Amino acid sequence: MCKSDAFHDEIGDDHISTNDHTPLRADAFNMADDEKIALIKKDVESILTTLGMDLTDDSLKGTPNRVAKMFVKEIFGGLNPAKKPSASTFDNKYKYNEMLVEKNIVVYSTCEHHLLPIVGRAHVAYISNGKVVGLSKMNRIVDFYAKRPQVQERLTIQIVEELKRVLGTEDVACVIDAKHLCVNSRGIRDIESSTVTAEFGGAFKNEITRREFLDYIKLDTQF
Repeated sequence: MCKSDAFHDEIGDDHISTNDHTPLRADAFNMADDEKIALIKKDVESILTTLGMDLTDDSLKGTPNRVAKMFVKEIFGGLNPAKKPSASTFDNKYKYNEMLVEKNIVVYSTCEHHLLPIVGRAHVAYISNGKVVGLSKMNRIVDFYAKRPQVQERLTIQIVEELKRVLGTEDVACVIDAKHLCVNSRGIRDIESSTVTAEFGGAFKNEITRREFLDYIKLDTQF
């Protein structure tokens, strides 16, 4: 193994994030989804064949195509900006000026280092400065950014930054508590551990406001 490979393996095994933005090439969407599926199908066939699998077996015949469609249409669908959920806002006519918390949003994502699942819960909050957003839109924003190769720190930041943009306020927070199968099922194989990340903006940087949010979600974690 060359020094470069060893260095990048170390980054992956230590789950280090090196970029706040999803690293995409400029030509990432020049190819249609069907073209991507066809190419990925061939790559999956090559991987399985190299591993010694018999792709003429009835159980395996459809696997390359299923995996390719899953990558493009499902678990990595959040890479395509065209699929970003619209998040219409409304005037806060009822003058609710306290914290709004959407807790226990299910997170299904994929670790970009080993392409293994990240599964957990996201807890999102904001304080309105005149605008509110539909509750389901918060779930959809979490789901959109989760559907891409990710590191949990980046996912947490991207959710907060998108809600800041949508709501026009800095007063947004997100905490994610998730299990990483690259830790739970390989390497150290620690099935009990989970990872907690947090991003606090605006008023949530204040200790009292932050504590109120953490009390709401019942996560007594020190930040």
